[in-house]
Amino acid sequence: MEPVIWIVLGVLLAVAEVFTTTLFLIMFAVGAAAAAAAAALGAPVLVQVIVFAVVSALTVAVARPAIQRRVRPALEGDEKAFGVEALEGATAMVVEPVDVNGGMIKIDGELWTARSYDGTQVFATGERVRVIEVKGVTAMVWRDDNP
Repeated sequence: MEPVIWIVLGVLLAVAEVFTTTLFLIMFAVGAAAAAAAAALGAPVLVQVIVFAVVSALTVAVARPAIQRRVRPALEGDEKAFGVEALEGATAMVVEPVDVNGGMIKIDGELWTARSYDGTQVFATGERVRVIEVKGVTAMVWRDDNP
């Protein structure tokens, strides 16, 4: 019965990691898996808890930093940006007039809500704009200086 408890705890921690994406809870899920293995081998509860604690601590101290070095944001190295980071600096076409209150643009075939980065600028349908930054799901845009 004890291995099942550890497995359930490990699965719950792994599912929680999906929502946090901090690479922290998954390390405890690994510890729970190790404790489940110890329980399956017949170890007493105290040994299971010690295995859980030691394996969790080691994965947090050793594996997590190594994984985080490999998964750093793309803009820190020579790698190409991806996701929202790749949109900053991209050019877009206005498909619905854009002002400080909102509008719609098309970036690489995708529709995005947009607002004027400068509250005084208004962009008409068909104008080219440049994405300055992305706030949530809204692209903040500026007039594109390149024709």
